[in-house]
Amino acid sequence: MLKIENLNINYGAIKAVKGISINVKEKSIVTLIGANGAGKSTIIRTISGIVKATSGKIFFNEQDITNAPPSKIVELGISQAPEGRLIFANLSVLENLEMGAFTRKDKDGIKNDLELVYSLFPRLKERSKQPGGTLSGGEQQMLAISRAIMAKPKLLLLDEPSLGIAPILVKNIFEKIISLNKNSGITILLVEQNANLALSIADYGYVLETGNIKLEGAAGELAKNEEVRKAYLGE
Repeated sequence: MLKIENLNINYGAIKAVKGISINVKEKSIVTLIGANGAGKSTIIRTISGIVKATSGKIFFNEQDITNAPPSKIVELGISQAPEGRLIFANLSVLENLEMGAFTRKDKDGIKNDLELVYSLFPRLKERSKQPGGTLSGGEQQMLAISRAIMAKPKLLLLDEPSLGIAPILVKNIFEKIISLNKNSGITILLVEQNANLALSIADYGYVLETGNIKLEGAAGELAKNEEVRKAYLGE
């Protein structure tokens, strides 16, 4: 579904991503793990069109989307729950969700997807009239993911969904990510510092180090890899 070929991303003189190639199969969960500054979020933002690729290609369902405008990328079926959540603090929960469906015209479909996100995260339904800024960190993460779902993505990009959230809510959110993938058939590309958690739900993983892919493979195999365990799993 997603194919990245020899992607280079520079911030001025800094080479943030150095000639990486990544494949994401339809209906799979693929994770990018690595330390801070490895280039994980930069890759996600470049797929979304927010950061421009210096060279290389990004294909989505065989269509070249390299450096396409973000609005076009959303319309094609890619949406993102960004690092730091970036919800609209002054808008209500419901208004945030409606903003996620901004590019859509199918009123019945929007209504159905609203019910879907409320069934996934009942707390959002309870707080639908509250301003987004009054929610807890975990609830805001639920809202960021749900807002991305409201765009009706074929591919959902999740950037650090566990960051700054209580462990019990992290467990709940990751269960919902699995449910979205298995029950709704949404393909997921997950960037996550919690390597243990990411590899436990992913089908395939890439280990990034200073803009390079150091290792890749089936998530279960990476979780057993001694180098990965020492560097990222704290063992």
